[in-house]
Amino acid sequence: MGDLIRRDRLAREAEEERLSPAATRSGQSRGRPRREELDPFRTVFERDRDRIIHSKAFRRLKHKTQVFLNPEGDHFVTRLTHTLQVAQIARSLAAALALNEPLAEAIALGHDVGHTPFGHTGEEALSPYFPPRGWFHAAQSVRIVEVLEDLNLTWEVRDGIRAHTWKITPPPVTPEALCVRYADRIAYLSHDALDALRAGVLGDGDFPPHLLERLGPPGRQWIGELITAVIDESLRAGTVGMDADTLALMHELRDFMFERVYLRPEQAAQQQIAVRLLRRLMDHHLAHPEELPASYRDTDADLVTQVGDFVSGMTDRYAQTASDRLFGATAERLG
Repeated sequence: MGDLIRRDRLAREAEEERLSPAATRSGQSRGRPRREELDPFRTVFERDRDRIIHSKAFRRLKHKTQVFLNPEGDHFVTRLTHTLQVAQIARSLAAALALNEPLAEAIALGHDVGHTPFGHTGEEALSPYFPPRGWFHAAQSVRIVEVLEDLNLTWEVRDGIRAHTWKITPPPVTPEALCVRYADRIAYLSHDALDALRAGVLGDGDFPPHLLERLGPPGRQWIGELITAVIDESLRAGTVGMDADTLALMHELRDFMFERVYLRPEQAAQQQIAVRLLRRLMDHHLAHPEELPASYRDTDADLVTQVGDFVSGMTDRYAQTASDRLFGATAERLG
């Protein structure tokens, strides 16, 4: 036989029988919008993961803001590196709880593909065009995988992407998607704190002392402590979650980051420039729909949705370049 053995889809599905009773089995998926022949080697969730990685929307994440707009330096987190960190944390949680790792990874890799340029600022810019609920990146992520790129993903992955943020109800159905919910918050709080230190926005002594006493210094120790808190509480409670004390501490950290980093005056000034830039792009293309590219366009949708698809799909630099081209290089610029 040599030194290698065949490990096909049937073997992988059989191995899933050793997972936790609560784990999602790929062979029991609710299926895809369109029926497909099964892959000889990959499970349905592994196949979804691969489709997301090869999508155009995923590639664009490398040039989309996480927090700091147009930062100087190569080590600030982008939407792509954030996504990879979420996938790693989600897989760590799933592995420790004997859940379906490829499902958790697929949801994590797809959770932010619908994000606007300039991070959550882009959601603020687009929301007035989509009353009454506004514009939300989770819904756009689902729209991308279902319509704009039509990846024909499984129901479980699409449900996890739909409800990956804590404000979405109903919550996701699978425990793997709940792992992604926690992974997303653990990742962004940890690496946003490091970016704030790198940018000089925060100093080591600015964090609440009791937070540092519980979690240690920002970075890998925060991540490790928060992952362990989820694992310990999930095993105790029988469902994915975090103990009340650590969860309250994480909420406090989030409030601290909003006050000192996300909503600080200097950041707000840059965000308002980004808002005006994106709204000018929206208004221009609503007035000139003939300029919308034929590719990546859902012609069955109303015009506002088509323009929203186009502008929200832009990278930061594409949006700035488009603004310069349409309105002149003397228009407001970021940075």
